[in-house]
Amino acid sequence: MNTVAALRVFIRVVERGSMTAAARDLGISQPAVSKILRELEGHMGTRLLHRSPRAMQLSEPGRLLYDATSGALSTIDAAIEDVRNGAGSITGDLHIHGPVCVGERHLSRIVFDFQSRHPQLRVSLTLEDRAINLIEDNIDLALCVGRPEAQNLIARRVGASRRILVAAPDYLARHGTPGNHLDLVRHGLIVSTTILSRQGTITLCRGPSTTEVQVHPVLTTNNPQVLVGALEAGRGIGTAQHLLVADHLASGRLVRALPQDEVEASELFLTYASAKFLRPVVRAFIDFLIPELRRIDGIV
Repeated sequence: MNTVAALRVFIRVVERGSMTAAARDLGISQPAVSKILRELEGHMGTRLLHRSPRAMQLSEPGRLLYDATSGALSTIDAAIEDVRNGAGSITGDLHIHGPVCVGERHLSRIVFDFQSRHPQLRVSLTLEDRAINLIEDNIDLALCVGRPEAQNLIARRVGASRRILVAAPDYLARHGTPGNHLDLVRHGLIVSTTILSRQGTITLCRGPSTTEVQVHPVLTTNNPQVLVGALEAGRGIGTAQHLLVADHLASGRLVRALPQDEVEASELFLTYASAKFLRPVVRAFIDFLIPELRRIDGIV
């Protein structure tokens, strides 16, 4: 038995919480994972995992083994990558997660640029608007809108994504241009679900002052492309991240409504599980990513 390889399987099973998920990550069959765990337990002379049809739990010896080996193997992997990268190339796998609003246009472009510099790098880029567990979902780093709630993560602030009120010129020609926030009640509003409070309000900012505005949207959506498409179609005034509509503003397809006000900005954070055991390829991408994100028009 290759003890180091068996430990890697054991660690992955613990972190993923199931042999099926670990097998998928490792590219081997579930029966192979089960066999390796049995052999490792035989080698250790003790049960490492308590298995049942519904759950899998670490035994006390299993917990001791996981605590003692998971960090050590991460250190070994990082050392190997350091040596390889010192030879002039960044290789390996990089698993990235991000929100659709930033990912489709900006994060994907940054990933492509980084991969062009390091063609031996294999990247998995997942774009979706949901909270994830970095370990369980096998993600190296994630870009998040809003500070993550998990306390066991490194959360590095990237900046804030500006939000503004915009509309199609045709819509404003037909329905008039609002003079202040009180006029918004006369307009169809299109808003993102992420900025609408439980009380049905949005927060408008003018310098240091903020105002809570009660709104009754004609469309609420969690999809940025649907939101922008509805605005372009002249269906109302909408709250949009500046980075989504910068080109539309430049071309005149959309214009600012209430240009003296902005909607409360959303903070962006880059999250990863550990700074101590951060793999060199992840560290290199973070160093490349953060300045690129901060150059995006609309991130301040």
